[in-house]
Amino acid sequence: MKSNFKNEIQTFGRSLLLPIAVLAPVGMLMGICSALGQAYMIDKLPFLGNAYCKAILSSVGLISSVVFQNIPLLFAMGVAYGMSKKEKGIAVFSSVIAYLTLLISMHVHLKLMGQLVTDKDGMALVGQGMVLGIHTLKIEALGGIIAGLLAAKVTDRFYRLQLPLAFAFFSGKKSVAILSIAFTIPVGLVIPFVWDVFTYGMRSISTIMMAPNIGAGIYMTLNRLLIPFGLHHVLSSTVRFTEAGGTYLIDGQTYVGILPAMNKILFELGPNHPAWNEFMPTLSSYLASSQMLTTLFRVPAIGLAMYHMAYIKNKKFAKGMILTVVLTAFLGNITEPLEFSFLFIAPKLFIVYAILCGLLTIPLQILEVSIGYIRGTIFDFGIFGLMYENTHWVNLIILGAINFAVFYFVFRYAIGKFDVKTPGRENEMADSALLNNKEYDKVAQLVVEGLGGKSNIKRVENCVSRLRIDLGDQKLLNMELLKEAGSLGTFIPSSNHIHVVFGPHVEFVRNAVDDHLAGVTQH
Repeated sequence: MKSNFKNEIQTFGRSLLLPIAVLAPVGMLMGICSALGQAYMIDKLPFLGNAYCKAILSSVGLISSVVFQNIPLLFAMGVAYGMSKKEKGIAVFSSVIAYLTLLISMHVHLKLMGQLVTDKDGMALVGQGMVLGIHTLKIEALGGIIAGLLAAKVTDRFYRLQLPLAFAFFSGKKSVAILSIAFTIPVGLVIPFVWDVFTYGMRSISTIMMAPNIGAGIYMTLNRLLIPFGLHHVLSSTVRFTEAGGTYLIDGQTYVGILPAMNKILFELGPNHPAWNEFMPTLSSYLASSQMLTTLFRVPAIGLAMYHMAYIKNKKFAKGMILTVVLTAFLGNITEPLEFSFLFIAPKLFIVYAILCGLLTIPLQILEVSIGYIRGTIFDFGIFGLMYENTHWVNLIILGAINFAVFYFVFRYAIGKFDVKTPGRENEMADSALLNNKEYDKVAQLVVEGLGGKSNIKRVENCVSRLRIDLGDQKLLNMELLKEAGSLGTFIPSSNHIHVVFGPHVEFVRNAVDDHLAGVTQH
């Protein structure tokens, strides 16, 4: 049961990635439109003040904003898709119905209890508001997550439900959406009773997680330590979308969690609004600013240390491999390939790495760095750092240079002192030629053989950087074959469950493995 619970939590964590994956690029698009529409940008580039140009920018921004106005709905669908094991399409459909039912059920509770607040300002103070045209309790992304989880469980349990002949039309898949309504109604009626207790608990957590300056450091250390277990996404989403990330009163409206507050300031109010200086240094230290320290400075520093400490005979190979994982982080915010390259062979070094990440994140708020958005890539730096005023991006570079020096010398010393077998220091090197040549069919064949054959593979899924496989018997694993396939590392978080790291190639490897298991010939 403990193993199953851990697997469920990991699955839940990666199911949160789907809506986040949508928010990141749409946020970048909104960021560009918002930045180019600021008065100071028009002063610098007068053509931006042209009526047609302003119309295009405002229209694109308005169209993009619909995604952010419906974040809970995105989470409902994403969680339902990720958590359901069978009939994922039905689960997603049912999650939407469950979410709508949840909203109206909470409305009914508030109405029956005489707790509906009609004054707009008063609604914000008690956590009420209009959601999809329904006056209800605004539980934000958590409502979507609840609906998604409920829909996924109902789908897996009832998608083959058989009813008496008279009701046969409603059997099977058709029953799922109907039952989702039935199960969601009592949940929606109960939530307002327990909401105050829940928000109190989240606020208690926020006193630690959101403590001035040091809170961001604590968060970053926990975030890195949870990476091997795939639970960092759960932590991130908790801070981004619940009271654990604080509540913010901006222009008379209450925003719960760091991301909704940042969206309001970044995309609507702009750098010249008082809320920018008041909140942005704090909000950004949990999002892109802190991540930029890792992707733009720490990862390149560690990569350089690994290259300098590689054996001379292996430097050429190590250079290509290390450059690949560094660019993967620099351009795409995928840090696991580099982190996994030393996590399993030097876990103590990984703990030191996580602690250093936290400690060297603390100065961000002190330096008033205020760069959005989520992912922290070089593209985020260019759009949200350079194109916006009052971001103090120079301070990020100064702090980043310090991070670079510290991580470079710590890792260079540790690799040499403790003979850590980082890339280039092994007698036999993993061969990533198949991945580089995109020969995913051959990679899949090696992966399936390395996992003990088709009959030993019970379930295959993937997250951003790794395959996650349920096995019949983990004793049949052949790590050498997985390494030959180009794996950057393997991790067994629980019995008969394995993670195999392939970095940015992972989705293509997953598709090829699925085809191989299904006996499909690739062309």
